[in-house]
Amino acid sequence: MSEPTKEQKIWQVVALIPPGSVASYGQVADMAGLGRQARFVGRALGKLPSGHSIPWYRVIRSSGQIAFPQGSEAYETQVFRLREEGVEVLNGRVSMKRFQWRP
Repeated sequence: MSEPTKEQKIWQVVALIPPGSVASYGQVADMAGLGRQARFVGRALGKLPSGHSIPWYRVIRSSGQIAFPQGSEAYETQVFRLREEGVEVLNGRVSMKRFQWRP
């Protein structure tokens, strides 16, 4: 059996984030064993195959900010999905103190 790719490691970590919680790109990179490769996490999430069930929308910036431009389809989808799980999003931000995943 081959070693998972960097993308697969990221997807595995993101799949563990429970509903109602968020994680930062840096936190996901660290948990996937990729150190300080937070930007790579964003790229890996952008490569998710269609029909996946990985909760990409639970990953946000360490400041609590949604990374997509406000008003974009991706932004609106992310905010909707987070709110659906009970995560408060105010002015494009989530309180990391309240909602950050702490495994």
